[in-house]
Amino acid sequence: MNPTITAFERSPDRGQGLARDMPVRWALEEVGQPYDVRLVSFRAMKEPAHLARHPFGQIPTYEEGDLVLFESGAIVLHIAERHAGLLPDDANARTRAIMWMFAALDTVEPPILELTTVKLIEGDKPWAKERLPLVEHRIRVRLGGLSSRLGDADWLDGAFSAGDLLMVTVLRRLNRSGLLGEYPNLSAYVARGETRPAFRRAFDAQLAVFAAAPAG
Repeated sequence: MNPTITAFERSPDRGQGLARDMPVRWALEEVGQPYDVRLVSFRAMKEPAHLARHPFGQIPTYEEGDLVLFESGAIVLHIAERHAGLLPDDANARTRAIMWMFAALDTVEPPILELTTVKLIEGDKPWAKERLPLVEHRIRVRLGGLSSRLGDADWLDGAFSAGDLLMVTVLRRLNRSGLLGEYPNLSAYVARGETRPAFRRAFDAQLAVFAAAPAG
């Protein structure tokens, strides 16, 4: 039986591959695991059936037999641990790959999400103009550290891993900000991730959902 994930019936990112089901789709594509998708509306996400899977009423969720998971990072880690290809065999390298998964979600992503909040949600607030440079500075601090660590390597720690998968997913949120372009090695790093066949399959699958959704 294939695992089933949930995704937006109509994604607010308009098919840009930024919704939280994207890294889960990508991980499943990388390991060659077929999967089914249950599309949910914003209304359905707040109803008891979905809340039983995700107590915060969000996506994605992951169902595999009796196992039900939420949180994209936890789901990607589960996939990586169950299938070859996303975590190294060497114990130390495996732990470092998991470290980079946490770094992507806990250290790099938070200020990036703040940028979205300042621009899209708080843009009309009187403090937004003053707050924006502070948020951008915090992002640059994170990107500077990451850029220095990556150097001229293709991936964060040897071969491509689940750590790279989540880091590229997070950094893609900056594609339209201009900030990523200040770090050529990080721009190239994201581009390498986006050219992986598994990424393209996951991106196209998510885009197809948006394209098929009724207008409105």
